Amino acid sequence: MNICMIGTGYVGLVTGACFAGSGNNVACVDIDKEKIKSLSKGKVTFFEPGLENLVKENYDEGRLTFTTDLKSALDQSEIVFIAVGTPPKEDGSADLSSVTQVAKSIGKHMTGYKIIVTKSTVPVGTSEMIKDTVSKETNIEFDVASNPEFLKEGAAVEDFMKPDRVVIGVDKKEVGEKLKQLYEPYMRSSDRTQIVSIRSAELAKYASNAMLATRISFMNEIANLCERIGADVSDVRRAMGSDERIGRAFLFPGVGYGGSCFPKDVKALIQTAEENGYKLKVCSAVDEANNDQREIFWKKIENHFNSNLKDKKIGVWGLSFKPNTDDIREAPSLYIIQKLIEKGAIVTAHDPVAIENAKAYFDNKINYAEHNYEACTCADALVIHTEWNQYRQPDFNKLKELMNTPVIFDGRNLYDPRKLKELGFEYFPFGRTL
Repeated sequence: MNICMIGTGYVGLVTGACFAGSGNNVACVDIDKEKIKSLSKGKVTFFEPGLENLVKENYDEGRLTFTTDLKSALDQSEIVFIAVGTPPKEDGSADLSSVTQVAKSIGKHMTGYKIIVTKSTVPVGTSEMIKDTVSKETNIEFDVASNPEFLKEGAAVEDFMKPDRVVIGVDKKEVGEKLKQLYEPYMRSSDRTQIVSIRSAELAKYASNAMLATRISFMNEIANLCERIGADVSDVRRAMGSDERIGRAFLFPGVGYGGSCFPKDVKALIQTAEENGYKLKVCSAVDEANNDQREIFWKKIENHFNSNLKDKKIGVWGLSFKPNTDDIREAPSLYIIQKLIEKGAIVTAHDPVAIENAKAYFDNKINYAEHNYEACTCADALVIHTEWNQYRQPDFNKLKELMNTPVIFDGRNLYDPRKLKELGFEYFPFGRTL
């Protein structure tokens, strides 16, 4: 099939490259000339395991192209995906200005029938808005559909190639069958395609992310309770996860969720409900609990130093909101590091791939370490924000020698509290008994 992919961020580029990998011709469009120039040289502008090789291979074989010329990309395509950003506005609702602009441009430039598919995460009713917007620009026939993405940053390529479900929202059966055909290469073992109404598809993405965020905030509150009553959240988590009705996924407590999806999607869902005269009490509590969790982690640090952090040397492991990505959007590390800066601490941070993004955010307000142990040299404490594999089994004796004082604030519960106590560390995890 011939596909036009508008937007070359995480969703658009992964989706376009994967479709090209299954034999389709994909033209990726973006208004950012520098990004298109970089992609045309086989260079991906963000970190995602396996993506750069996939892009280069399909570009070299001519199935994947990059352009700023929307008209030429539309002319050669029947299916058009919209995969532009929908960042949160001040009130938490999704900013659809880019989606609206793209819809107008499609209407102005299309010269034949198109299936216009929303891949971006958008509120319920957006496909109808797109249909109205395009219709104002053209009399040419077209159809709209919703095909929300369920890709995890750090595993996006694998998620696309081996999806647990593909949700397609349509109002015409034949459009659903056409899009289902597109995903057939990924359904050889079993058909996991779900064809539903457009509004159901739009809501499914928000509801899924809100449920996962709920599990995280719930376990964070259970961890905080464990600290107060002398229970161990690891024992509680294992007992809960053994219940088949609950399962083991997303039951790890920590400093809270971040990234480009959970924070904005929970807020957008809350706002959508309010616009329709309904209050989502559970989702509102989830959002509040997540914000509180960062403050709880900060208080562990501040209380240890009796609110006197001026000139204290603090090592930081992890800047990205999760492992295997360089994405620092809404990362808990940003909140904690900013607090440390405000208190006059000297921060030295390490992350395997997110340093450049952190430099763009913090500039020279903190120091950056090339190796993780370097961040701990002469440190008065180590603060862990991201559970990168290389942080899971460090040389604790080496750490103890490097640090001024052996103190670890662990926002991801990576270590055994008893072991660290035996080694002479002061250790501050979430919900663990010492």
